[in-house]
Amino acid sequence: MDSPQLVRDLTGRAAVAVRRWVPGAVVDSVEPLTGGTSSLTYVAALSGVPAGHERVVLKVTPPGLAPVRNRDVLRQARIMEALADRPGVRVPKVLFHDAGAPPGVPPFIAMELVPGECVEPVLVPRGTLPAAQVRARALEAAGMLAALHRVDPRDTASAEEPVVSLDDEIGRWTRAFTTVPEDLRTGYERVAERLHATAPAAMTPVFTHGDYRLGNTLCEGGSVTAVIDWEIWSLGDPRVDVTWLTFFTDEARHPASVSDEPTGMPGRAELLDAYQEARGEPLGDLPWFEALTKYKESAATALLVKRARKAGRLRDMHRRMLPALPVLLDEAMALLG
Repeated sequence: MDSPQLVRDLTGRAAVAVRRWVPGAVVDSVEPLTGGTSSLTYVAALSGVPAGHERVVLKVTPPGLAPVRNRDVLRQARIMEALADRPGVRVPKVLFHDAGAPPGVPPFIAMELVPGECVEPVLVPRGTLPAAQVRARALEAAGMLAALHRVDPRDTASAEEPVVSLDDEIGRWTRAFTTVPEDLRTGYERVAERLHATAPAAMTPVFTHGDYRLGNTLCEGGSVTAVIDWEIWSLGDPRVDVTWLTFFTDEARHPASVSDEPTGMPGRAELLDAYQEARGEPLGDLPWFEALTKYKESAATALLVKRARKAGRLRDMHRRMLPALPVLLDEAMALLG
C-alpha cells in the first residue's frame, strides 16, 4: 500500500489542497514517516507557507479500504479541530485536508509537525529516559487528560457523535476475542458476563481518547507537547481513559514491560490524585474500570499475537505477553468479586 505511486498521487493531491490553505504554497516533497497500522503517515516539505509550517504531517487512509472506524482520518481531524485552543489540551493543529473518493482515492489530512518524542516508558529499556523526566511527563499527561474531559462536547461540532456506553465498550472487546484462536481467549466469556452484570452507573459522556498513555503523546523534556493517535476516540465514560493511563505505571506490571526496574512513572494513586485535582471531581467505581482495562488489554494483546502469527513475525514482545492473557482475565475477575 505504501508504494511510490501512492506517494506520487499524494504529492499531486497535496499540492492542490495546500493552495486552498495558502494560495501559492508549493509541495516540495513527500516522504514516509513511521506511524500506526490503521493509516499511512508521511512528512511533506512545503514552501510559501507561514513560518513553522515548512514541514507538515500527512495522514492517509490506506487506499482500497473504506475510511471507517480507526481508518477514518477525517473523523480524527474533527476531534483535533474541536480540541484546538482548549485550555490545558494540546493537539496537532489540522491545516488542510482532502476527502478524496474512497476507496480508490483515499482521504488525507495535513497537520502541523509538533516537536517531541513518542516514548512509552514501561515498553522501552530502562535508562532510555531520565526518571525525573518520565515523572513530570506523566503528571502533566494526567492533568491534560482532565482538561480533555472538561471540554463540553455540546459546545463543539461533534455534539451529535453517538455515545459509547459501558455495555458497548465491553462488547467491542468481546467481539475482538471472538476473532482470535481458542488458545488466546480461554475464559473471556465469564469475564464479559461479569462486567455486564456489575457495570456501574455511567458518568456524563465526555470526549475520550481510547488509548490515552504517554506512548500516544509527543513530549520534550518533562512537558507534553501534543496528544496524538486519535483513531479510536469517542464520547464515553472518562474512567475508561483514566484506568488505561494508570495501567502503564510500574506497579501495574504491564505484560509487555521489558523490565521490572522502575521507570520514574508515578504510581496509580498519585496519577489519580493529579487527575482528580485538575478535574475538580472525584471518581468512583474504579475497580470495575480497572477490570475492564485488563479485559481490554487481554483482547488487544490477543489481536496483536494473532496478526503476528499470521505474518510470521512473532517477536519477543509477543512471547512475553502470551502467558499474561489468562492472568489478565483472572485479575479482572478478582477485581469484579
